[in-house]
Amino acid sequence: MYTGMLALASGLIALRYLPVLPPVWLMLVMGMLGLGVLRTRGYPVGLFLLGLSWACLQGQWALDDRLPARLDGHTLWLEGRVVGLPEQGAGVVRFEVQNATSRRTPLPATLRLSWYDAPSVRSGERWRLAVKLKRPGGLLNAQGFDYSAWLLAQRIGATGTVKDGQLLAPAQQAWRDGVRQRLLNTQANGRAPWLAALVMGDGSGLSRDDWAILQTTGTVHLLVISGQHIGLFAGLIYGLVALLARYGLWPRRLPWLPWACGLAFVGATGYGLLAGFEVPVQRACVMLGLVLLWRLRFRHLGAWLPFLLALNAVLIAEPLASLRPGFWLSFAAVAVLIFTFSGRLGPWPWWAAFTRPQGLIALGLFPLLWILGLPISVTGPAANLLAVPWISVLVLPTALLGTLLLPVPWLGESLLWLSGGLLDWLIRALAVLAAHFSSWTPQSVPLVIWLLSAVGALLLLLPAGVVLRPLGWPLVMLAVFAPREQIPHGQVEVLQLDVGQGLAIVLRTRHHTLLYDAGPR
Repeated sequence: MYTGMLALASGLIALRYLPVLPPVWLMLVMGMLGLGVLRTRGYPVGLFLLGLSWACLQGQWALDDRLPARLDGHTLWLEGRVVGLPEQGAGVVRFEVQNATSRRTPLPATLRLSWYDAPSVRSGERWRLAVKLKRPGGLLNAQGFDYSAWLLAQRIGATGTVKDGQLLAPAQQAWRDGVRQRLLNTQANGRAPWLAALVMGDGSGLSRDDWAILQTTGTVHLLVISGQHIGLFAGLIYGLVALLARYGLWPRRLPWLPWACGLAFVGATGYGLLAGFEVPVQRACVMLGLVLLWRLRFRHLGAWLPFLLALNAVLIAEPLASLRPGFWLSFAAVAVLIFTFSGRLGPWPWWAAFTRPQGLIALGLFPLLWILGLPISVTGPAANLLAVPWISVLVLPTALLGTLLLPVPWLGESLLWLSGGLLDWLIRALAVLAAHFSSWTPQSVPLVIWLLSAVGALLLLLPAGVVLRPLGWPLVMLAVFAPREQIPHGQVEVLQLDVGQGLAIVLRTRHHTLLYDAGPR
């Protein structure tokens, strides 16, 4: 069973590493070959081929649903409905339109638009817009954010800038936008945008400095809704039912375990719907449902079973999820916890069970952050040691309860004011950490050195007493003391940067670096 699930997941993930998609006929051949060998001893190969063919077909469909090259840069009038929560920025509103129609040509299913000096745009409204459309693309800089891959993973077929627009129909069933507006209009000790990010998954109200604090302290996953919030909320409901049953306060005619699992899943799904049920939230709900089912009926099969089932379920539902860094980080964090907590000969002391997970996750995710080119927070374990219980026990329950009780103004707003105050204290503490300790991005190294450091991190995750475990520290330290590339004396390295417009050149010698950029003016 485990071999087959690993083979299927490997085929689905292999899409990320293909330089170009195979032709459609080859995808179909791979699928038929996979079906043909399923009943043989080579069934893992069949599952791998099935996963790869399915992922390639999904990728081809996403690429086919893009703006035709002949319309790139053209301005069209189109009609469509706004979906999701529009992002309110400084002088610009960014939003997505689905199923847009134009008299001149068919359009991709999803468009991401920017509107400068825009009127109020709300989710669910139907607009007639004059849009200058562009094919999806991004800057071509090594180790930078891959905007093209992000657009593809979102299945966005075109981007554009709105030149003019007319509102055709008001919002219908836009209850999420209404809840967000009510949240933003509350006092909340000046932290209403943060509460909107925590409750609704809308981080557009956070400034660049706010994001810098979260990134430097490694707490982005806590303050903007992620799978961890879904798990925390479900854990609170499950723990409450278990506590009531332990002290005899739960009705005896109702078996507490099925009810605890069922209520936890219903509550987590409701929270996910409030947050828009995007792909990361869907992934968390699938994994949570499988974990609760495992807790209820299948604990004897081991902890890795729900992990692999959730991994395959998410990839089958959306193979392009592997293009997102969040996919790798969330599943890797869970895998590290399963690896380090399961199979131990004895329980850890309570203080170790409370403090060690943050350090273990930081150590386990370090090679992944490195190869993805993401900054590594040196204060992440300490910051999360404070922030995780603060958010899960104090901020999140009061924020969700206050949001649900907003129809009772004095009660809901009081709870949000309390939640905002608690959040304000935490943000101030994180700002102090961020001011004194910046994040670290290791330099690029050959693949061999990265593999050695990854093996070192794996060794350090093993239980104490394993013979080779002390070898992990010098291997991990290769990331810090990796040999730097030296430019030969008398030579210069010339790098041209893609800045979207104009020209930027970097000149590097052995001892100097010069950036030449004329700038927009």
